[in-house]
Amino acid sequence: MRTETEAPFWMDTRTRLTLVELAECSGVSEAIVQDLVEYGALTPSGARPGEWAFSAECAVSIRKASRLCNDLELETSAMALVVSFLERIHELEAQVRRLRAQAGGV
Repeated sequence: MRTETEAPFWMDTRTRLTLVELAECSGVSEAIVQDLVEYGALTPSGARPGEWAFSAECAVSIRKASRLCNDLELETSAMALVVSFLERIHELEAQVRRLRAQAGGV
């Protein structure tokens, strides 16, 4: 069964999301997104919550971390760590792809 917050959505990597949009897309509250910023797991552009803009890719990491944390009954601070790890994995995978492309592909 799919809830409204779990509905699929389309975005590309250049899409920027506001705090409200990120919360809606990822299925968490705005307060949790603000906590993730406070813990350093997310780094939005903009000075204040009303001006924040996030990469659309953050929504994927938050959704994965949220499911894991709900399953394991983890606190938001642990979720911040999971989001940080998922973002770092994504960066490293992109770097590997770039290096493979430079080396002639594998």
